[in-house]
Amino acid sequence: MTSAAGTQGLRIAVLDDYQGVAHEFADWSRLEAAGAEVKAFRNHLGQDDDAVVDALAPFDVVVAMRERTPLTAARIERLPNLKLIVSTGRRNASINLKTTAARGIPVCGTGYLPSPAAEHTWALIHAATRHLDAELGGGGSGWTHDGGWQTTVGRGLEGRRLGLLGLGNLGSRAARVGLAFGMDVVAWSQNLTDEHAAEVGVQRVEKEELFATADILSIHLVLSKRSRGLVGAPELALMKPDAILVNTSRGPIIDEATLVEALNAGQIGCAALDVYDVEPLAADHPLRTAPRTVLTPHIGYVTYEQYEVFYRDAVEDIEAWAAGNPVRIMELPPK
Repeated sequence: MTSAAGTQGLRIAVLDDYQGVAHEFADWSRLEAAGAEVKAFRNHLGQDDDAVVDALAPFDVVVAMRERTPLTAARIERLPNLKLIVSTGRRNASINLKTTAARGIPVCGTGYLPSPAAEHTWALIHAATRHLDAELGGGGSGWTHDGGWQTTVGRGLEGRRLGLLGLGNLGSRAARVGLAFGMDVVAWSQNLTDEHAAEVGVQRVEKEELFATADILSIHLVLSKRSRGLVGAPELALMKPDAILVNTSRGPIIDEATLVEALNAGQIGCAALDVYDVEPLAADHPLRTAPRTVLTPHIGYVTYEQYEVFYRDAVEDIEAWAAGNPVRIMELPPK
C-alpha cells in the first residue's frame, strides 16, 4: 500500500468522463502536486475485456463513474498494478467485491444525491404524456414533432393512477410528486408493507393490480437477483394499451427484448427509459427505432450538484487511502 507520505508516482485513471468535466468539479491538482498522474478517459473503453485491460494496465487507481465500465473478476485479475478502486455513489453492482477483497484492493464509494434521479423520472413522465421529443436517436417514436403546429394531444396527470414498482428513497420521492399532481398513487415491491405505504401516503397493492391498473408505471428498485428480469412478458401483458412504463433505475430489471416486442406490437402506450442492459446503447439497438419511446442516455444522476459530490469525494478517497486511512469502503452485501 502507498505510504502515508503522499501519492508520489501513483497513476490514476478517471473513467467515462463523457463530458470532459472531471477536472472542473474537483481539485485533482492536489494529487498531481503530490506527484500523482491523473488521466481522464472521455471515451468509453468498450465492452471488450482485452481493450479495457490494456487501457487500465498501467494504473494503480481506477475511478469508476457508476456502472459505466464494469470491473469484473476477469478484468480485475488481469490488472496486477491495481491497488485502489473508487466508485462514485454508495454501491456499484458492476464491481466484483469478492475479487477485490481477495486481492486486498479497497473499493471506496462517494456521497450520492437522490434528488436528480427522482427529478429525471418526472422529466420522462412529462415527455411521454405531453409527447415531447426526448429521443436518444432515430425517428421511430411516432411522437416526434415534425415541424407542424400542435400536432399531438397530451394527457393530464390529475386523477390518473401512478404505479410505483418500489417505494424506497427514490420511489417515495416520486410518490410525493404524484400526490402533489392529484394522482392516485399505488405501489408494490416484494418487501413493501401496508404500513410503510401509508406512511408515504400511498396504497399498497398486489403486483398484478399494479401492472394492470397503472396509467403510468415507474420503476424504483435496486438491481439484484430478485429484480433482474422482474418486468417480463407476463407483466407487460397485464398493462393497459395506453400505459406508460418508466425506468430510471437499472435496465436489466426489464426484459429488454420482450419490451421491444411489446412496443412494436402496440401492446403498451410508451416506454420512457434512461437505463439499458448494455450502455452506451448501441447505435443499431432496436430500441432506438422502436415506436412510442422516450429515450435518454442514462443522465438521471448527471447534474452539477451530483458531479460536485462525486468528484470531490473521489479525490478525498484517494488522499485518505494514500495516508493509510481509507474512508467510505464498500463492503460485500450480507448473504
